[in-house]
Amino acid sequence: MRHLTFGYGERVILDNISLNVPRGKVTALMGASGGGKTTILRLIGGQNRAQDGQVLFDGQDITHMEQQQLYLARRRMGMLFQFGALFADLSVYDNVAFPLREHTQLPEDMIYDIVLMKLNAVGLRAARALMPAALSGGMARRVALARAIALDPELVMYDEPFSGIDPISVGTSARLIRQLNDSMGLTSIFVSHELEQTFAIADHVIILANGKLAAQGTPQEVLRSTDPLVYQYVNALSEGPVRFHYPAVSVEDDFGNEAAVGSQQLGVAR
Repeated sequence: MRHLTFGYGERVILDNISLNVPRGKVTALMGASGGGKTTILRLIGGQNRAQDGQVLFDGQDITHMEQQQLYLARRRMGMLFQFGALFADLSVYDNVAFPLREHTQLPEDMIYDIVLMKLNAVGLRAARALMPAALSGGMARRVALARAIALDPELVMYDEPFSGIDPISVGTSARLIRQLNDSMGLTSIFVSHELEQTFAIADHVIILANGKLAAQGTPQEVLRSTDPLVYQYVNALSEGPVRFHYPAVSVEDDFGNEAAVGSQQLGVAR
């Protein structure tokens, strides 16, 4: 990303940031909630377009791609959505087979072998006949990961792969990200708030804050950072630059101000 700016309306999410994701490595995107981590994944995938700057994928600018170019670029990417996003009316097998049927002309017997290989890679080959409703949260994430790598992408993006699952599944998911990255020669980017597992598997860590790049480097370099915001984040401190209260006027000015309440109800910015 080069001098990239993106926002929703007047609210700026990413403000003139520049960063690189090293090829063949596992990169973690971290920072307080609302800092733009998932937005970066959406910008790479072309779901959102930057107002200014560039998003370069293998030298090509995603920001200005036409639809056909974007679809071709997306075929080289895999995406693991935050809660899996499996098709509820398709079996595990058909969920993983979906991108192969959608984007290739492969015969069904070859699709069958590929699907079983991908499911075997995530430890769920025997679960191929199950429906998504029969899966645990951790299993659903692994099926979604098998689907994300079905087309042998060069880049895989993970949106909070550790949220909402038990500690065993967290450890399993972390090891899978690392193993698949190394065995398949991938480049991996994942959004995470889970400090221990993230620093254990990441080669490169990027911390976002207030629309800017607060820190980037190896896990060891980030842990040694003296930046107050980074220090607060990696040490999980309640006090620091990131405050509990959303920025507001003083309590004395706010309480009893009926005009302010009316403006908020009408959606009027003050």
